[in-house]
Amino acid sequence: QVQLVESGGGLVQVGGSLRLSCAASGFTFSTYFIDWYRQAPGKQREQVARVFSGGRADFVDSVRGRFAASRDDAKNTVYLQMNRLKFEDAAVYYCNVRAYGRDYWGQGTQVTVSS
Repeated sequence: QVQLVESGGGLVQVGGSLRLSCAASGFTFSTYFIDWYRQAPGKQREQVARVFSGGRADFVDSVRGRFAASRDDAKNTVYLQMNRLKFEDAAVYYCNVRAYGRDYWGQGTQVTVSS
């Protein structure tokens, strides 16, 4: 079955960096785009990035220029490199794939930004 497992979250100071990973299984990873979402307390879940098959990535305006994304199809893993983190980047980050007619989500990884 499809599984997504995020990791790499943690506590970071404002202006710092973190790299999140999303390890996938259960589908032909290389042929699917993978989305990164985040959800802060009291807010709706928002899409942050889309990593296309082949490695190109698009980002929401609020993170463009600070975040980068990549994928390693040999490891069935997609990465979200987050730089120059701001307080408003604090959230639970999820990866998502739409496969076999439905959405699949990981359990999320918490990113906390401190002063």
